[in-house]
Amino acid sequence: MSDTMNIEDYLAQGGVLSAPENVPARYRGELMRLMASFVDSELAASAGFADSINDAPGIKERIAASRITLEKADHAERVLGVMESFGTDAKRYQAQHDWAARVDRNADLGPARAGGDMRLSVFHYPIEGWADAVVMNVLQGLATGVQMDELSRVSYAPLAEIFREIAPREARHAELGLEGLERLVQTDEGRAEVRAALDYWTPRVAAGFGVAGSARYDTLRRFGLRHRPNEELRAIWEQRLADALGPLGL
Repeated sequence: MSDTMNIEDYLAQGGVLSAPENVPARYRGELMRLMASFVDSELAASAGFADSINDAPGIKERIAASRITLEKADHAERVLGVMESFGTDAKRYQAQHDWAARVDRNADLGPARAGGDMRLSVFHYPIEGWADAVVMNVLQGLATGVQMDELSRVSYAPLAEIFREIAPREARHAELGLEGLERLVQTDEGRAEVRAALDYWTPRVAAGFGVAGSARYDTLRRFGLRHRPNEELRAIWEQRLADALGPLGL
């Protein structure tokens, strides 16, 4: 960075930062918020899928649910390591919330945070049964894939590197969900359960993209922490979802 270039201009032009001591205060605040949302969502997701392991109808499905549970916890730990470099007490952080806590099934949180942590609102809702878990995993897995495309380009280099490393595993989680979905829709009962779960989870996953015209987006874009607005990311997800469900007649 040149001596005459403002740091926001540097970031807006694609510059990157590589160490906590180089990070200005406002950027640090937004970066920590981004990391906390990811860590809390992964921990809550891991806790949710842990409860689904015993709902699995077979060994293959049990292995898939166990893998998702394990790897999401691992991804949270990796990003929490970056937060540690900014002074976060990792041991205290991971113990400060009940990651398995859920709201009433019929609650309507929209995109709002709830319960004191930074998880996406979708991870506050309870999963009920195997078909419900599979559908939620497919929808949120595809949403995570869209978000990982964005997160892998963040301007804090150590974090971007971690996101690029874990993105293929997050993509595999969605693939495992699609494999489970294909098996479920082979029966009339399974197809009916899938349709009901799609009706329930689709608006809740969509809410995780936030509101259109977000006032914070311009700030995040200037900092190189975002590159596409909420409505564009949601549109990409909707297309990927249509592409995934269409061949299954859903």
